[in-house]
Amino acid sequence: MFSLLWRFFPGPAWLRVIVLLIVLAAIVYALITYVYPWVASQLPEEEVTVGT
Repeated sequence: MFSLLWRFFPGPAWLRVIVLLIVLAAIVYALITYVYPWVASQLPEEEVTVGT
């Protein structure tokens, strides 16, 4: 899969690395900002109590 992405982006190798890092950062940002909070809201809350 990495080779497919590597051939998809045009330009020299250093530019491809920069573009792939930017795309990776955008994916991580989208996951943290939108996907993970939505998944957390869909999970049932478990009430945890600690007895004395």
